[in-house]
Amino acid sequence: MADVYTNPEKHVILHNNVKMPILGLGTSHDGGYSHEAVVYALKNCGYRHIDTAKRYGCEKYIAQAIKASGVSSEDVFLTTKCWPTDYGTNTTREAFNGSCQRLGVNTLDLYLLHWPDVPSGVRDKNSLLLDTWRTLELLLDEERVRSIGVSNFLEPHLEVILNECSVVPHVNQCEFHPYNNPKKLRSYCKERNIQFEGYCPLGNGQILTEPSIQDIAQKHSKSPAQILIRWNLQNRVVCIPKSTKNHRVKENSEVFDFELRTEDMDTLNNMTREIQIMDPSTIQAKIDNPLPDGYKLKLVQIPVEP
Repeated sequence: MADVYTNPEKHVILHNNVKMPILGLGTSHDGGYSHEAVVYALKNCGYRHIDTAKRYGCEKYIAQAIKASGVSSEDVFLTTKCWPTDYGTNTTREAFNGSCQRLGVNTLDLYLLHWPDVPSGVRDKNSLLLDTWRTLELLLDEERVRSIGVSNFLEPHLEVILNECSVVPHVNQCEFHPYNNPKKLRSYCKERNIQFEGYCPLGNGQILTEPSIQDIAQKHSKSPAQILIRWNLQNRVVCIPKSTKNHRVKENSEVFDFELRTEDMDTLNNMTREIQIMDPSTIQAKIDNPLPDGYKLKLVQIPVEP
């Protein structure tokens, strides 16, 4: 079994006892997709957790990369997400089956509702969310998926689910870095045994030049990116940095050989500047605009199948 599943520092245990690697490789259609980088991450850097979404349009390429890496798909913790236009009892199941087919697996490790928003023409938003969540619960009961959760959900959105659900979400994935550190939301999730997972841990590179982060990096002889990822891990937040460059993928994985001091953690935990990379106010238009999945996908070094 891979080290990430045997070393307690390298995984978290969800409230249904599923082990989830605390460090993963993020993917998206914005910023490109590198087949070489995903293969390299799996084969050379020990990554065993990949995060994607149907919306990104790269699920089928991830399946190719896993195969090319020589790593068994059973050892890779795969997360993908259901886009709001697929919410609903039948459409969610169809979307789930489509993701499994493209990823080349029969079961998924984690399936998330991508956003709490729904198409603007829906009259009863909460009813649609609950119907969709019940479908995820059924997929879990049928052992088609090992864990289920949400993404970008705040406390009021979670309340809609928690008031009616049979299964409390295992994970809530949100933007997370020192300039976007939702402490109240994290406490809310912790009290309910919902594992917090963070995307954009490097703030899309916008915070790497922050003097206090660079000072901590210099003190530990590490890069600012490694400091930010290590901060995630010591907060026990699942972290999914993304990169299309091999050397960055490797650098991002080399974060288990040092530890931030209490004063370092206090500095990073109490940043006062606020930066939000993902603007939630733009999502409704994206949901209502009938653009295809992967519409921004930049294909980087993806092999052509014979």
